[in-house]
Amino acid sequence: MIVVDTGPFVALFNPKDKMHKRCVTILKKIEEPLYTTIPVLTETFHLLYPGSRSASNLNEFIKRGGVNIWYMDNEALTRTCELMHKYKDHPMDFADASIIVALEKLQTSKVFTIDHNDFSSYRIKKGHRSYSVKIIR
Repeated sequence: MIVVDTGPFVALFNPKDKMHKRCVTILKKIEEPLYTTIPVLTETFHLLYPGSRSASNLNEFIKRGGVNIWYMDNEALTRTCELMHKYKDHPMDFADASIIVALEKLQTSKVFTIDHNDFSSYRIKKGHRSYSVKIIR
């Protein structure tokens, strides 16, 4: 399974985005189930402008089962806040932190993002060890 970040959603559903074609090409190659988080969707809908054609198309994609939603519980929320504090020198926003927690909870390391710089510095905790994120390109 692959967890999707905000950037690819914005690019996929806004044909004017400079990464649109690249993200469409990547999405066509993905055969694994896609997941995302509520913070990512909140950020995405904000960037696509509520009521826009792009936001409407994303909504339809979600309704058709194009992406699964991973919901945070209290433990996940606590971990999300811990991560934002841990990466305060390299600011991690709430959506990015929610993705790292989703990766940990879903036991995967794959993220579809265009934010390569940030995600290449983040680590996923598995037991007492930390692992790199695998960025889908």
